[in-house]
Amino acid sequence: MTPKAISYLPLPVPASTTSHILSSRPINRSLFAFVFVFASCIGLFCSRWNPYFITRTLDIHSRPRLRNPSFLIEAQNGAVASENIRCSEMGVRIMKEGGNAIDAAVASCMCIGVVNMFSAGLGGGGFLAVRIPPSSSNTSSEVFVVDFRETAPSLANETMFPAGGNSSQFGGLAVAVPGAVRGLAEAHRRWGKLPWKQVIEPSAELALGWEVDVELARRITFYPDLMLNNPDWNSTFAPHGALLKEGELIRRPNLSRTLSIIASEGPESFYKGPIADSLIRKIQATGGIISKEDFENYTVNVYPALEGRYVDKKIYVSGAPTAGPVLLHMLNILEAYDFNQTTGLNVHRLVESMKFGFAARTHLSDPAFRNDTETIHQIHTKAYADSIRENLTDDRTHAAQYYNPLFDMPEDHGTSHISVVDKDGMAVALTDTVNTVFASQVLDPETGIILNNEMDDFSVPGTPNAFGLWPSPYNYPEPRKRPLSSTVPVIVENADGSFYLSVGGAGGSLIFTAILQVFLHLLQGMNLLEAVEHGRLHDQIYPAVTVADNIYPEDLLDALRVRGHNVTVFDINRISSVINIVVQQENGNIFAVSDARKNGIAAGY
Repeated sequence: MTPKAISYLPLPVPASTTSHILSSRPINRSLFAFVFVFASCIGLFCSRWNPYFITRTLDIHSRPRLRNPSFLIEAQNGAVASENIRCSEMGVRIMKEGGNAIDAAVASCMCIGVVNMFSAGLGGGGFLAVRIPPSSSNTSSEVFVVDFRETAPSLANETMFPAGGNSSQFGGLAVAVPGAVRGLAEAHRRWGKLPWKQVIEPSAELALGWEVDVELARRITFYPDLMLNNPDWNSTFAPHGALLKEGELIRRPNLSRTLSIIASEGPESFYKGPIADSLIRKIQATGGIISKEDFENYTVNVYPALEGRYVDKKIYVSGAPTAGPVLLHMLNILEAYDFNQTTGLNVHRLVESMKFGFAARTHLSDPAFRNDTETIHQIHTKAYADSIRENLTDDRTHAAQYYNPLFDMPEDHGTSHISVVDKDGMAVALTDTVNTVFASQVLDPETGIILNNEMDDFSVPGTPNAFGLWPSPYNYPEPRKRPLSSTVPVIVENADGSFYLSVGGAGGSLIFTAILQVFLHLLQGMNLLEAVEHGRLHDQIYPAVTVADNIYPEDLLDALRVRGHNVTVFDINRISSVINIVVQQENGNIFAVSDARKNGIAAGY
């Protein structure tokens, strides 16, 4: 197809929302310098007549440093939005080879585990939502969720982590049983099109060597002692005695071998045999309690997605222990108001819905370990939102106790999200994670796998937090239990059942509030890139702070302040929520955006 405009800015751009539309053609990096000058000259001209090519400066009252460049991808056949351009392009290549959205999502996810190993990988787990398009005009689509969340080991118990310690964060005891390989394989077995080996092999080849990207170079510097002084890590991230920098060659040959085995021998080679044996040895040697049986007995849950409605949209989300029910709850609260315009009152209502949403989140946990699941099942209903909305006051906010949070919940952490749609209307929203940056800091040198620290997403019994809330007994560690998660892969359809969007995010407890705002921005008429790159708000009751990006309009922040919100402004360049999304218009055109906050770039064809 002929693009409306082509540009790619390899250099930082001014602290503004600068959008660039890319065609479905591969990026030619040799043209960067020319394109930078060319785009600078025509940017203002194009912005007047092309609603998807916009160069504008928002109301910024703090400009600490330059913002990352942002890109809007337009395609006709399919698109992948991931946090790394290599992985977005890999997913598109898989579709060009005859694969579908599931094949592309699995390939992209494996790729992220190679190049952005600080976010995701074979040692983690997650959730996937997939839309199966109608097989004929007389049928409707189906949306399923694949739950491959990590599980607690069979020897886990409520008192395994001493209060005040960090053994739930670092070391082998922090590792939960990984679910990524078996979960992705189950999705591929059910709905994939290409052979498993063809989907996995590109990541095995990539792991042999690639150039360090800007985001990886940034994250390596977070842990200099680990990267320089731990022999399991320094051979990869500081092979010459200094931390690798952007543009330098990085190799993960051990991981490449592991991926090649999984590609050739199938996913079960991860859970039985030499790979599993090596991982178990490393986990136990670093203080963990995972056993061979834990690996062998790990199971994936597959179920119909939880369905909700907002105005004329059908919204499909994952259920507990994810934040899917909470996202629907917040939308149900807001549906009674006219959100066609962004006003001070509506922004106040938005923040109040977040507070009530986080209060509802304190009821959630793995439903398989609850005697009474009635509360979990009512959170996403309209009736529950109606009862809560009666307490929303338009003139003021309230102290934390007003929202009636029951327990303290751990603040779970960052992830990686991939959104995909293919030419047939199959769509995938896939959120994968190893939990915190570089996870448990346990790297098995034999397999090259970095192991998660998902046990930190359980509540630790002991003492109340600084605000007087006791840890949630719903979320205590138990054998084979899945910890609470703020992730929520989302599929949205139009009223007639046609595909509208696939979306999800990374960023721990900020994920579902960010998804909420991007979705509302789209319905208010913003184009896709504006909706993603717009400033965001976040309020989770505790601490009593409403967090705002420093590009959020000042008049709207003042409207919050006069209603009693404790607004605190932060640099938008900080590590926070990251949204990756694909949208299909009524005319069939596809648009994709990967959040510039993590230097992501989508791809399409």
